[in-house]
Amino acid sequence: MTSRAIIHLDMDAFYASVEVLDNPELAGQPVIVGGSSNRGVVSAASYEARAFGVHSALAIVVARRLCPQAVFLPGRMDRYQEISKQVMAIFREYTPLVEQVSVDEAFLDVSGCARLLGDAEQIATAIRQRVRDEVGLTVSAGIAASKLVAKVASDQNKPDGLTIVRPGQEAAFLAPLDIKRLWGVGRKTIPSLNLLGVKTIGDLCGFELDFLEKRYGKQGRHMYFCARGIDLRGVETVDTVKSIGNEETFGQDLIDLELIKKELLFLTTKVGERLRSHNIKGHTVTLKIKYHDFMTVSRSTTLARPTNDSRLLYQTILSLLPKTQAGVKPVRLAGLTVAKLTSDDAPCQLGLFNQGEDQGRAQLTQAMDTINRRYGSLTIKPALLTGEAEKKLLGEK
Repeated sequence: MTSRAIIHLDMDAFYASVEVLDNPELAGQPVIVGGSSNRGVVSAASYEARAFGVHSALAIVVARRLCPQAVFLPGRMDRYQEISKQVMAIFREYTPLVEQVSVDEAFLDVSGCARLLGDAEQIATAIRQRVRDEVGLTVSAGIAASKLVAKVASDQNKPDGLTIVRPGQEAAFLAPLDIKRLWGVGRKTIPSLNLLGVKTIGDLCGFELDFLEKRYGKQGRHMYFCARGIDLRGVETVDTVKSIGNEETFGQDLIDLELIKKELLFLTTKVGERLRSHNIKGHTVTLKIKYHDFMTVSRSTTLARPTNDSRLLYQTILSLLPKTQAGVKPVRLAGLTVAKLTSDDAPCQLGLFNQGEDQGRAQLTQAMDTINRRYGSLTIKPALLTGEAEKKLLGEK
């Protein structure tokens, strides 16, 4: 069986690099995108700024203290999306199997492209050269047989780097890396792992699956396989993903309506994150309720405009909840599904009166996602998701 060939392509300091592209006088200077006031967080920092300890999701006030000589600029999302479309169009010329993760990164499955386009290294080299020549920016690439290892590899030799992990070398490649680099290890899990003597990914491989599952639940199983570079997920395109959802079977049947609403907030938070990570939105929202007697009902609605906003999804689910018997009959399971998916870049009819509100909400959500990706899920979260709900979302026990 032929090994999969997956390329993870990640633009280098994307927002800051676009600003330098449009204003060459900024070349060589520390550039920080995220606003000129002390409120907010850093969206991107040039490598010159990173040398002073500035990084994405850092508070602007702290970035200004670390690098007062930096050029601080507000974000221009329309321009970044314009450049992103150019870059993604280049990616799709090499394979239809492109999973755009965000505005500046994507996975490509090039397993079946060797005869026509060459091996994964040749394809990645060609793509990087074209992005440099046609767009004027650099992109780093990681090549591996799995998405997990390819993503870690793309960050290994930034900027403008290419890292290849051959099949069978995944565990050896990951072993010396800091445990923080492993997918699924949030900032709240790290102190617990450190107490076990786990400092590197290789250290984690010294523990048996049973032990990690007992200590960390599903997250422990996830970490066990990820530490060995085992990741069977395929590259998913908007065309192949028909719906995105999540459901939860409760440890005991719920009759308290407020507890049920809290569980639904948990579900919509996760589904919203997943939609945004795939750069897609959905029109149709479905609430699934299974009662204590195993009777199941579903209630759906189709939105006028597609969304991946967790708050709007939660509001929609709450509007569907009274159409069920939740709170009257004990609930065994609740689920949320978003379907009729479309690319986040696809044109849609804008609201007449709330365009500014929509843009502000999108910017806030993007900042929250940036922080949560860097520091772990639920670093920023709805106030209701504390205690047991937070542990559940993190996969901890």
